[in-house]
Amino acid sequence: MAETLYVPRLRTEYEEKIKSALREQFGYKNVMELPKLEKIVLNMGVGDAVNDTKKVRSAAADLERIAGQKPVITHARKSIAGFKVREGMPLGVKVTLRKQRMYEFLDRLVNIALPRVRDFRGLNPSSFDGRGNYAMGIKEHIVFPEINYDQVDQIWGMDIVIATTAKTDEEARALLRAFNFPFRQ
Repeated sequence: MAETLYVPRLRTEYEEKIKSALREQFGYKNVMELPKLEKIVLNMGVGDAVNDTKKVRSAAADLERIAGQKPVITHARKSIAGFKVREGMPLGVKVTLRKQRMYEFLDRLVNIALPRVRDFRGLNPSSFDGRGNYAMGIKEHIVFPEINYDQVDQIWGMDIVIATTAKTDEEARALLRAFNFPFRQ
């Protein structure tokens, strides 16, 4: 018996609606020119790790719940005496999402996590890097539904970078708007 392949909701929406809308808006001749999501990188810097390395493991467990994938622990490249950091000391965690997990995370981010952010007034529409990639930060990782608020020992912020194949910021902005990104007016 053949197993049915699961396709995330946003992936289906991209294939059926967003591609044709972008093609019409920018007048692409070739299908390969269409901008698409490449990857999403989640990063948590754990500043308190200088005093207690167990906090990095705790952050890694939380990030694994959010991403659905095991994160990598990042280490200090060089010693900085002023910050009491030694070379090789664990300082944070990161994870790169691609394909299905990327679409699933984006769906949860836009529809569940961002509306739960306190005093949320929309995302900054100018946080693009000039090559079609978008970066944003969240002050509290507890806005994600996978994190049980009662079991959290500390609240961390996290960086979210969305890499696209768009050539310009305008194309990337149109792509993310099509995915219902709540940009400020």
